[in-house]
Amino acid sequence: MKLVVGLGNPGEKYEGTYHNVGFIAIDILANRLNAPSYTEKDDALICDTRVGGDKVILCKPLTFMNLSGDAVSRISRYYKIEPKDIIVIYDDIDLKKGTVRVRENGSAGTHNGMRDIVNKLGSTEFPRVRIGIGMKPSFMDLADYVLSHIQAFEKTIILKAADKACDFVIDRLNGLPWQDKTITVE
Repeated sequence: MKLVVGLGNPGEKYEGTYHNVGFIAIDILANRLNAPSYTEKDDALICDTRVGGDKVILCKPLTFMNLSGDAVSRISRYYKIEPKDIIVIYDDIDLKKGTVRVRENGSAGTHNGMRDIVNKLGSTEFPRVRIGIGMKPSFMDLADYVLSHIQAFEKTIILKAADKACDFVIDRLNGLPWQDKTITVE
């Protein structure tokens, strides 16, 4: 069994913001895998599907970004999923827009949601897919930037990057080799 988590903030107010790129990607993945509608469980929206005969749970934590580890740890404990079988998709300000980076494991970096997941799971040994949202403009506070809505002229590149992130996740779920990699979509 695998758990794929897209990070974001719940609620209409945050839909389409840079910080919700993980939610955008997990919704694309759910659609591509023909997953059923989400249901609420343990402070998360989840749905399950199958890939190659294996059960896969898709998850959008409802605990707000900085407490993402609460929902992820509860869901992983309930389903008895080891960290190595959890894939987390999230936004990254250190990558330019349109860039996707996959890693087998690693630190949480500067991302508060990832930091909380690492703390609550007690492990950095889980794969992650980072989607670049670019650096904040110099005139903006970091929180204001990540919570701002994706600019219309950037939506296409962000959606392409989210779709590419899903390609990587599907490859991983199908058991294909997955080395640390960075790509930029056009």
